Amino acid sequence: MPERHWLDVPFAEKDEAKALGARWDPRAKRWYAPREGMSALRRWEAQPEVPELLPGEDREFGTGLFVDLVPSSCWFTNVRSCVTAGDWERLRRMIVRRAGSACEICGAPEDRSVPRRLEAHERWSYDENEAVQALRRLICLCDACHTVTHFGLARIRGLAESALEHLCAVNGWSRDDAEEHIAGMFELWHRRSTREWRLDLSMLTEAGITVVPPPDAEQRSDIARRRLDGSGRPG
Repeated sequence: MPERHWLDVPFAEKDEAKALGARWDPRAKRWYAPREGMSALRRWEAQPEVPELLPGEDREFGTGLFVDLVPSSCWFTNVRSCVTAGDWERLRRMIVRRAGSACEICGAPEDRSVPRRLEAHERWSYDENEAVQALRRLICLCDACHTVTHFGLARIRGLAESALEHLCAVNGWSRDDAEEHIAGMFELWHRRSTREWRLDLSMLTEAGITVVPPPDAEQRSDIARRRLDGSGRPG
């Protein structure tokens, strides 16, 4: 196979890149320039790969499938909102690759015919004494497992029942077990949402990823109202 001139094309920009001449490699699941020196594609030129173990990352942190609600005071401070689209694509690609292109919880592979997609999810720790929300791990999840983790958003989208069934199936829980777990995680969410948290993304900055400041608390509230149509429910 001839050497590929790889590109880092975010999903939202794929149609534009394709129109400018980019090609898709289905085996590598990545865009490339069909020839070197295509100026129209220069802004997507591939950057060095992200290391497969990020500095300070704990890949045992937050194992298993559970509801993982981000406090409302931290909404829209996720990794994707704090890095460029190109860096997010580099991170997402690394996360999927190191997971063997399968969900790290249920083991399901990506399958566009189902459809089943693989997505990146953040695991955070919360230091109650210092009020710090720290990124501890990035994990590859199938969309079904990812929907469970964001159970509040699943409710808004009408996916709560299927998410609950998936939670039971993966963990071998009864419905009562799952509902008790969900209720407990919402109680924790309410308590954490009463505080402002300082974001710690040093795991990324120490890997050479440029981090931009997230929206401030007032801006996050406004974004939440617009995106959730005034529901005020957790994601």
